[in-house]
Amino acid sequence: MAHTVIAVYRPHEGKSDELLELVKTHLPRLRQEGLATDLESVVLRASDGTLLEIFDWVSGEAVEAAHTNEAVQKMWEEFAAVCDFATLDSLAEAEKVFPHFERVTL
Repeated sequence: MAHTVIAVYRPHEGKSDELLELVKTHLPRLRQEGLATDLESVVLRASDGTLLEIFDWVSGEAVEAAHTNEAVQKMWEEFAAVCDFATLDSLAEAEKVFPHFERVTL
């Protein structure tokens, strides 16, 4: 069964464009490793510039496999160079009942 996740990426100072370019490659790279479904992701931008990516892993096992997959580990290092991984509750929007975000077209 697929597992939907919301990844939260807070760009480092001056790294927003680089982060967006990485997000564009994220899902195709996970698919290449057989870890993500063919469903398209949804990418949103919070008011502070944080990006949220909603996508589907193929299974819970795929989530676990990502933690030992060399290609995925390399990709996560690339992300860590341009952003911090954040939580939903760190966003100002999380305090609202109906939070609004900007949809990002990849």
